[in-house]
Amino acid sequence: MEKAPQHHSPPRWIDRLLTIIIAPHFLEDILGDLHEIYALHARQGNTRTARMRYLLASVRYIRPYFMKRKPRTYSPTYIFSPAMIRNYLKISLRTLGKNKAYSFINITGLAMGMAVAILIGLWIYDELSFDRYFQNHDRIAQVWQHQTFNGQVGTQTSLPFPIGDEIRRNYGADFKYVVMASWTNKHILAAGDRNFNKNGSYIEPDGPEMLSLRMIHGTRAGLKDPYSIMLSESVAKAYFGDANPLDKTMKVDNNLNVKVTGVYEDFPNNTTFREASFLMPWQLMIIANPWLKTMEDPWRPNAYMTFVQLIDKADIDHATARIKDIKKRNINKEQLKYKPDVFLNPMSKWHLYSEFKEGHRVGGRIEFVWLFGTIGVFVLLLACINFMNLSTARSEKRAKEVGIRKAVGSVRNQLITQFFSESFLVVGFAFVFSIVLVILCLPVFNEVADKKISMPWSRPEFWLAGVGFSIITAIIAGSYPALYLSSFQPVKVLKGTFRAGRFAAVPRKVLVVVQFAVSIILIIGTAVVFRQIQHAKNRPVGYSRDGLVSVFMATGDIHKHFEAVRQELKNNGAIAEMAESGSPTTETWSSTSGFEWKGKDPEQSVDFWFDEVSHDYGKTVGWQFVQGRDFSREFATDSVALVVNETAVKFMGLQHPVDEPMTWFKKPYKIIGVIKDIVVNSPYAPARPQFFCLSPGQGNVINIRLNPAAGSSASLEKIKSVFEKHDPGSPFEYEFNDVAYARKFFDEVRIGKLTTFFSILAVLISCLGLFGVASFIAEQRTKEIGVRKVLGATVINVWGLLSRDFVILVCIAFLVATPGAYYFLNSWLQKYDYHTTISWWIFALTGLGTLLITLLTVSFQAIKAATMNPIRSLRSE
Repeated sequence: MEKAPQHHSPPRWIDRLLTIIIAPHFLEDILGDLHEIYALHARQGNTRTARMRYLLASVRYIRPYFMKRKPRTYSPTYIFSPAMIRNYLKISLRTLGKNKAYSFINITGLAMGMAVAILIGLWIYDELSFDRYFQNHDRIAQVWQHQTFNGQVGTQTSLPFPIGDEIRRNYGADFKYVVMASWTNKHILAAGDRNFNKNGSYIEPDGPEMLSLRMIHGTRAGLKDPYSIMLSESVAKAYFGDANPLDKTMKVDNNLNVKVTGVYEDFPNNTTFREASFLMPWQLMIIANPWLKTMEDPWRPNAYMTFVQLIDKADIDHATARIKDIKKRNINKEQLKYKPDVFLNPMSKWHLYSEFKEGHRVGGRIEFVWLFGTIGVFVLLLACINFMNLSTARSEKRAKEVGIRKAVGSVRNQLITQFFSESFLVVGFAFVFSIVLVILCLPVFNEVADKKISMPWSRPEFWLAGVGFSIITAIIAGSYPALYLSSFQPVKVLKGTFRAGRFAAVPRKVLVVVQFAVSIILIIGTAVVFRQIQHAKNRPVGYSRDGLVSVFMATGDIHKHFEAVRQELKNNGAIAEMAESGSPTTETWSSTSGFEWKGKDPEQSVDFWFDEVSHDYGKTVGWQFVQGRDFSREFATDSVALVVNETAVKFMGLQHPVDEPMTWFKKPYKIIGVIKDIVVNSPYAPARPQFFCLSPGQGNVINIRLNPAAGSSASLEKIKSVFEKHDPGSPFEYEFNDVAYARKFFDEVRIGKLTTFFSILAVLISCLGLFGVASFIAEQRTKEIGVRKVLGATVINVWGLLSRDFVILVCIAFLVATPGAYYFLNSWLQKYDYHTTISWWIFALTGLGTLLITLLTVSFQAIKAATMNPIRSLRSE
């Protein structure tokens, strides 16, 4: 038997010398490295070479001490010196260039994740900065009120006409400004031969100062003249071009002559007042509507908005406590049943915290901010996981590199720095690529999100955030590979005994499960959102939307000739029917109390939606009667008749509602018909009691049912010509009812589209990572596959071998994601009174779809490896 070679021990005198010279906290690492170097060469049977290498390596550590300076190998300043940084970058660039596929997957995946995070970050910033345009936004508030109607506490922004004067007179010490304003509505603005419908408001003279308007022409005091108007910059340009519009005369609603006293910068899109393209004096509204001064009970109707600006030292809670009972002190005993509590709602909460339930704030758009913020973090995390997975999958390839570096003197800190430099380089390239992606996607993103976001190139905080964001991403993405790869022991690596270990792949598998769990949750969420939208769209609306058109009237000229217009349009075949109403069919602008009926609790406070309509309104919109009849010209008594919906009948507890007498503010009425509930406001909310009464000639809206036998375009041209003949001063503008109804789903559709976009990117990023990991695993198992093929394995056998592990991981991800997805989505659906259910098939299809995507991603590499010639893969053996 051959005698095993004898290995002499390394020179111990060098160890003792090192013990004397070198600092104790460095000694252990140095001796360990020296002994590994000696053992590496000694095992090859050359003891003399091993001792020589040991001696030369020790000189490397001892020499700096004889030169009276610290060993640069362990100096942090040396590790991070410019020369070393250049070296790190040079090696990183060579590594990326050598592994082009790996580099492409990493950079592309990170770029997509970072682009999503940047887009979401810009969206969140736009949401959080809502109304920050106003200089005193932290001191401005709106007066709101809680009232109890129909057994529920409701919250509304509308208030009575006299409340502004009352606050100024009795509570003015807390407020710098108290400003009454009307709702922003369409008005006809005419100047010369130009007349358009524009959105504007009546507001008290202190309004421009409170809103800190940025004036281009004139001053903020421009509304002190009752016959004045202030225009936004875009409106001024539309009417007067580049000329100075000050002191120019305009006409409002073909009736009021006003003088331009100021031009202000357009309100940004992320402000509450963005639709107000012009402002008119509050006093002008009173002049145009003298009945405001002669109301029998001005504290009853809630129709106007009230804004305040607190003085610098005032506390909003204290001010709210003072004005809380302002309505109770001015209304009659009957109205006290509504329990009105007035409060101040600060501007900072108008946009994000606008939802109330039973008198308590329950959220609002802030939920979308949290939702998309979470999605952005997870999508970026998916990209970081790709980097970690691909780096650790390549660990055996880089193990020898780590071993050689350690053998020639590299310490772990240097290796960690090297791997982090690769991470920073990849993230740097990805960040530049992500900026390009954001620029390309921003127009489409703005359209889907209904935003006007632009890249803030000139803002230093954007670049600071971008750099900080990149550093954090690089640290997250590179931390695990750097710490993992730098921990390899050089002796095991270089003698060929290094193995990753049976549990080394566990972290990688966990990360793959996390990736696909997040993707599955996003896919299920997208499906449920669109199912909820479709469920609401399929809800019966109680009338026919097809061919129904609304024309909003700013003047009363058409009302004066209503019957003539209606008859002419019917004669020329443009319409099937036409009627007036106070509100459009898709909304309700009025509610009322004062109803009494047999069996009503005298202490019960009620608030019913109501609309004043003309004859033929039911025929025009297509009411669906359950009992009774429609209004008719043949019955003179219909002037005191009511048509009610089914919910009103149930609320009043009427067994036989037709011909049931009622009183409305003590005036007798009679129910003549019951119709199916009409969806007028939110399609997700339950129907409320609703009444219709006759009031011809008083409507704000002309409802037109187009002739189904004629083309829509031809009919609208005929309608336009007839309207312009009877009302030449008003531009003809119309809106199809189905378009107005579709707007009710904009928020949900927007969420669905954005979630779909992010889900697709999440799946794509996950598949990129899966593709990369599969390619490396296939490469690592090339020789095994070759042996299996030589022994008779088919392509299907090899495909199944390489795909099985990934299929198991995806199944685990599905089991992990399903309970969480169900819990969160079910909680989200509960916010809607009218909502769908979460069906099992959504989860089944998502699971099958994810599995199919996984198999398609992995199969490319699996089949490629399975069809490789085994002679080539086994040649080195």
